[in-house]
Amino acid sequence: MKFIGFILMMIASFNIAGASEKIRLSSGYDMPKVALGTATIPAEKMELSIFNALESGYRHIDTAFDYFNEAGIGRALKKWFGKGGKREELFITSKLPDRANRPESVERYLKKSLTDLNLDYIDMYLIHKPWTIKDTEDFDWHGRANGTPTFENPDLLAVWKVMEKQVKEGRVKSIGLSNFNASQILRIYNAAEIKPSNLQVECHAYFQQNELYQFCRDYKIAMTAYSPLGSRIFRHFFHNGTAKDLMPLVELKVVKEIAHKYNKSPAQILLRHLVQAGRAVTPKSADSQRQRENLDIFDFRLDIKDVLKLNDLDKGEHGRIFNFVALVPGVEKHPEFPFIESLEMEKKLSCMKENVIERTNSENCG
Repeated sequence: MKFIGFILMMIASFNIAGASEKIRLSSGYDMPKVALGTATIPAEKMELSIFNALESGYRHIDTAFDYFNEAGIGRALKKWFGKGGKREELFITSKLPDRANRPESVERYLKKSLTDLNLDYIDMYLIHKPWTIKDTEDFDWHGRANGTPTFENPDLLAVWKVMEKQVKEGRVKSIGLSNFNASQILRIYNAAEIKPSNLQVECHAYFQQNELYQFCRDYKIAMTAYSPLGSRIFRHFFHNGTAKDLMPLVELKVVKEIAHKYNKSPAQILLRHLVQAGRAVTPKSADSQRQRENLDIFDFRLDIKDVLKLNDLDKGEHGRIFNFVALVPGVEKHPEFPFIESLEMEKKLSCMKENVIERTNSENCG
């Protein structure tokens, strides 16, 4: 019986490992559609979490310099390689931090990430944010004094040229962008020799980014959704972005009903909805069981009626969680701040609430 149980476990593991579909990038490489997001995994759990995820079948790991976890990921990768894992089986995404958005800083920060990750190359390297914060001499936290960043104006086209150099010199396979809007993407795209092949942005059922996705399709740029489950934790910290009166997506009745229909979890339904619509996803979890569930979304398809129900959850800008104003004080004044629509939505909602309370006319909301 123990032998039969072992065989069944191996079959399940094989099915999970082989289940993740891939997106062919314009760079010519294949990117697994499900990545393990690592931004919120505690440092003390990082090494074990990454190793368990690799053992469960994950082949795409998403990280960034700004997550301050790459050394832990590197230790897990080294351990996995030591057990026979192959580098060419993996797809590792990392990101250039906002403090390094200058030509002379790109290679320095990339080499730091490569050292911490114990890798010779990174599969996807993204410019994490379009604004620039003043750097420090070492790799300490964001170069901020008293919690307030000092901003600089980046030459994003010059930064992109150095990103292209990293591809040519073999440190990176593919390059892309994160948290850029369409006009910023187009500016880089038109000047680029090596075109951006991936855009990573916030995307979930409350904030589906359909117009931006269509723009990316037109320019053969794959879209990756971060916070694909709506970042339940962060919703309670930021009043800007997703309104606190919106229920967590996994608790919505319609999502639970669809999950019951397919014998899946609400999280699996939400992830399947995005993947079926052409996005890659980066769900975060340190729990090995949830990791396996988040990867196990390729053995079913949502029918059109259920897709339409989930499509109807979209709130547009009102569904956004992250515009970074609470995280990076003053960023909304930066000339490369990409989320002007988010600020306009916040202002409108705030004005409407004040007018309701004061029982005044709402014409001043504009």
